[in-house]
Parts: sequence; C-alpha cells; structure tokens
Amino acid sequence: MKIILIGANGQLGSDLVAALAGHDVMLAVQPGTAGQGDAGRRYVELDVSDPDQVRAAVVSFRPDLILNTAAFHRVDDIERDARLALQVNAWAAQQMALICREADIAMLYVSTDYVFDGAKRAPYVETDLPNPISAYGASKLAGELLIRSAWRKHYILRTCGLYGLAGAMGKGGNFVNTMLRLGRESAQTGKPVRVVHDQICTPTYTKDLAQQIACLIETGRYGTYHATSDGQCSWHEFTREIFRLAGIPVEPQAITSDELNLPARRPAYSVLRNLALQSLGIDRMRDWREALADYLRQAGALAV
Repeated sequence: MKIILIGANGQLGSDLVAALAGHDVMLAVQPGTAGQGDAGRRYVELDVSDPDQVRAAVVSFRPDLILNTAAFHRVDDIERDARLALQVNAWAAQQMALICREADIAMLYVSTDYVFDGAKRAPYVETDLPNPISAYGASKLAGELLIRSAWRKHYILRTCGLYGLAGAMGKGGNFVNTMLRLGRESAQTGKPVRVVHDQICTPTYTKDLAQQIACLIETGRYGTYHATSDGQCSWHEFTREIFRLAGIPVEPQAITSDELNLPARRPAYSVLRNLALQSLGIDRMRDWREALADYLRQAGALAV
C-alpha cells in the first residue's frame, strides 16, 4: 500500500514509521521540523493547512491512503483562542477529506477521548453521543463531523493519553517522562509530586497504537474506532505505577482537578472501549500496565 504519513516525526508518527515498514510510505512533516528525527529518514515538508500542498503530494505520490496524525492539541491554549485548533483539527481535516474524495483514496484521522464529557461513568463505545466540554474537544469533534460529511472512505480513530519514545526525546516530553523527572527530583529534595486523582482514562503507548493502526488499515472497513490500552486508571494511579516500575521511592500526592485551576475542563471519566475493533476480531491493544512496563524498558527506566 502507498501511504502519505503526515506527522511522521511526531510521537505517534515515529512509531507508525516502524509499524508501516512493509508499505511504501511518504514521510511528511510540518515545515521547519524536517531535522527533528532520525538522521537516516528522508522527510518531505508538508503544511496540512495548505490544501494545494496536500493535493500536489497526492498527485505526485498517488497514495492509497493519507494517514493524518497532525493536530494542534495545546488544550489550555486552545481554551483561550481556538482559531488555530479549528484550522488544523477541523478545516484542514475537511479539505484533506475532499482531496481524498477527488482522488478516490482513503484517509485516517486521529481523534480523542476529549470529544466526550465524562458524564457516562462507564467505558464509551463508538456509538455514544459526543459532548465535548473543552474547545480542543470541540475542534476534534468538528473535524470528525466534517470528514464524515465529506468522504465515506475514512477511518476516524479516537485514542487517549498518548506517550511514546519520540515524545520523550522531544522538547515537550510526555507525561511518563515528566513524572520520571519529577519523581527523581522528589526523591532528592522531598518536594511533593502532585497528580490529579479524579480524571479516569486509559493512557496509551504509541507503539501499540501504531501497530493497531497498521492492522486496521488492511481491513478496508471504514468508520469510527476507539483504540486505547485495555483497562483504566486515574492519572494518580498511573503515576504510582510509573514510580513502582522505575524504582522511585516516592508516593505521589493525590489532588483534585479544581486544585490545578487550568483553563480547559477535562472529562472526569473518558475511558474508551475498543468495541468496533473487537467486533472485527482485531483488537490488539495490551493492558495499560503491560504497555507501560514495555515503554519503560525501551526507555531504559525499568527497575523491576
């Protein structure tokens, strides 16, 4: 299969490069970021917000699928000003879907658990009604709706709490790496590590998600899918497991979301059930504890 992978040097994109090794893949990255990745990889700079650039890439490469991992997801910044999020997460996604329709090719759009409000208190399935409570969640839901209305050959894949090795190496890091750093500092200084206990979700290792995506796109079964690790935990529970596996002798301090006083509201419960994948018999996602231990092993941080 010929695939344009957008965001190939990102956290998920980097793992997708490996998962799609058996395909002919154009590695597309945001302009100005081509140097931020493995030196041996050849990247093509592509602005997803420029439909002419996307169309030119499709005409020249003639792919079977565009796999779009690009997103603007600075949740609290978006709550103050949603213009860029709407441009990247919604309008650009619609334009890409229309280009795919012109060329009669498929597209995959990575969405989020933030399209739900967290009021259900039971794992969300693909047919549950979205109701975002943040501007970020609204921008991703807008992208979903525009894609569905534009082109039938689409995969919309919702996931949650991504962490991966590329994120750990980047400037922003990821939640796991941040907690490892704070935990080690706390072990030296005694400064508490404060983590919310009232947001329940399923953090997901990008290596697992990339392999799941590689499996899904082989099916040709278009539609909306959930793909997260199995099980559920609070961010506090997740942090405790990070510290246990890494051998960090620190007990994180449980706090409420209100104590953080962040601009954007987060769903209190946004666990996703991979029901559509299960119905196809292709749900390959591991339990979150097993996935976390594998990540820490790969990152050289596993102590037990």
